[in-house]
Amino acid sequence: MTAPIGGFGQGGGGGIGPRRIGLDIAGEGGFNRLGGSTGAGPSFADTLKRALGEVSNSQDTAQDYVQRFVRGEPVELHQVMAAAEEASISLEMLVELRNKLMDAYKTVVNMT
Repeated sequence: MTAPIGGFGQGGGGGIGPRRIGLDIAGEGGFNRLGGSTGAGPSFADTLKRALGEVSNSQDTAQDYVQRFVRGEPVELHQVMAAAEEASISLEMLVELRNKLMDAYKTVVNMT
């Protein structure tokens, strides 16, 4: 299922802010391609790299909001808190994904 995260700051204001992260974790975007040619979609490694980049970007955005707030620039506190929470949740999701991948790897290794 595609999991949108964020959505704050869209359609107004400073242009910097949390945005939607759409991860096609369940592969629903490629579900209709099952009968098609191989290699038509992004690889798992590409998807993982993109997810890592988006988590890193959300961390950078949150840090930028905090720095701007501390400097006294016109940033609303709710924007700072929302960006920080989004970064925290996306990092937690990434850690849980890593844990699940490690469990799956250990299961496959133990099968032999």
